[in-house]
Amino acid sequence: MLAPFQYEFFVRGLIVATLVGGLCGLIGVYIVLRRMAYIGHGLSHAIFGGAVASYVMSINFFVGASVWGFVSAMLINLATRKRKIGADAAIGIVTTSSFALGVALISRFKSFTRSFDAALFGNILAVGDADVAAILVVGTAAAAAVFVGYKYLLFTTFEPEVARFYGVPTGWVDAGFALMLAAVIVVSLQALGVTMIAAAIVIPPVSARLLTNDFGMMLAMSIVIGALCGLGGLYASFYVDVSSGPSVVLFSAAVFFAVLAYTSIRDRLRFSPRKA
Repeated sequence: MLAPFQYEFFVRGLIVATLVGGLCGLIGVYIVLRRMAYIGHGLSHAIFGGAVASYVMSINFFVGASVWGFVSAMLINLATRKRKIGADAAIGIVTTSSFALGVALISRFKSFTRSFDAALFGNILAVGDADVAAILVVGTAAAAAVFVGYKYLLFTTFEPEVARFYGVPTGWVDAGFALMLAAVIVVSLQALGVTMIAAAIVIPPVSARLLTNDFGMMLAMSIVIGALCGLGGLYASFYVDVSSGPSVVLFSAAVFFAVLAYTSIRDRLRFSPRKA
């Protein structure tokens, strides 16, 4: 049971997986409640293009990919304001174009040294000190932003039109949220990979939503579930010998179905007619 803890790189990976899981659980609550689950999947693909472009232009990975992700998110928001364009269509256009650009740059510039498989599916055991520092910085900033702007985020999430009427700067709130989402996805790429981040963002809050109707409790439970899924998924990957990203997602899916089964049984017992 304690064998994995003999390796320093694995212990560091466990810490990173726990932090990333909790961070995705935090941001995921607002994604799920805004009914924008697809944007996590799409934006991760868009940021992949930005990551490759940053490498080709010799720009810092975290800065370049974050700016690219922020611009992509704002383009999606701008496109969805046009009533003739649906959110899903806007996400599809922006994100697939950016992902295609990343693939094209890789095929054009053979000097790209980052592992393509690691970028797609994650390789948390290869995280370095810079990755850990970036996760800590983004995690602290995201937690502070949610704490300070809790009421604004809550109001904008549930009643955006009413919030605008009462003078809430919904445009700035959306912009700040887009920047925070982009930063979270960027620091999670190494751990989960492009194709797996969406599940890590969506599954913990959905599981928490099944367990509670209270927003504050849902937020706390989503963070805890996300952190436990990151920890448990990476720990399981040591014995199953699979990539960290798929392992974390499969572990999260198992947790979701367990919660779904529990709540289904609980609700059935609660509402079943009692015999006299």
